[in-house]
Amino acid sequence: MSDVVLIDPKDALKRVMNNEKLYAKLLNKFKSDNSNIKEMEEALAKGDLEKAKNAVHTIKGLAANLSLVELHKQSLEMESQIKAGSVNPGQFDELKNVFTLTLTEMDKVIAQYE
Repeated sequence: MSDVVLIDPKDALKRVMNNEKLYAKLLNKFKSDNSNIKEMEEALAKGDLEKAKNAVHTIKGLAANLSLVELHKQSLEMESQIKAGSVNPGQFDELKNVFTLTLTEMDKVIAQYE
């Protein structure tokens, strides 16, 4: 995954008028609330596609706004599969893996801007 872009801080900073402290604060807030990924995992285990769709939609939106590039891409794919009613079991694993990698990468970005 070395060629995968997890975070694009330059793009995100444009959204917050180059306010680095605000961007760091938003990343910290995202990091501290993992409820959507857990909610999606539980919903998928129960077969509750509507709840899973809502959770992944939230992740997708947050990822887009914070320029979490690969997480946005993976959540978009996950949302498409859920809407189609046919979820590839490996897709959630990939999404969860990218989520974890993104959280790790966030620490580096936050350290630059705090």
